[in-house]
Amino acid sequence: MLQPSLALENEFWLKGYEFVAGIDEVGRGAWAGPLVVAAVILPKDFKIPRGLADSKLLKHQQRVKLARIIKEKAVAVSVAEISSRRIDKVKMARATHETFRRAVKKLIPSPDFCLIDAFYIKQFAKKRQEAVKNGDKICASISAASIIAKVHRDLIMRKMHFKYPTYGFGKHKGYGTKLHQEAIKKSGFTNIHRMSYDLNYLVA
Repeated sequence: MLQPSLALENEFWLKGYEFVAGIDEVGRGAWAGPLVVAAVILPKDFKIPRGLADSKLLKHQQRVKLARIIKEKAVAVSVAEISSRRIDKVKMARATHETFRRAVKKLIPSPDFCLIDAFYIKQFAKKRQEAVKNGDKICASISAASIIAKVHRDLIMRKMHFKYPTYGFGKHKGYGTKLHQEAIKKSGFTNIHRMSYDLNYLVA
């Protein structure tokens, strides 16, 4: 299994970039709830904690524990989210890049270089960023960002479970599971569903 390391960060630190940010998103494929992006700048002496990995490979309590360590040790952490209504209005591709940009701009100090899981950020200088294939699995700062984003979004969706208790958001976090599909068929859509995803067939 791939393991995250600081190899990429070291490459850019050696080139003179002081603050290298890892960036990742959570929630692009969900049917409900926000898209969340996190950005993390790790220190050069960061000790990679045991279990650091792509957030999708970890259990909830592992993610929560690692998120706490990351926030304590990181130079900077930021989180940005964009609502289902905004996603419906501008579509997912534009919404993703908007949220990337917001997360980066919230970082203090500002990053000198960005490593992004699988994406280049539109409207950012290409020479100041790199899209990293499997970034959340091999790059420590991207992996850290994926964990921060996942913990943040999961908390939002657990709160949505109490607002819309019949939908099971606390379990599936807005993704298109069988439980979620059955809830939509029975109760229709909520204000946090992404109607641009053409889910009307579920209630036809």
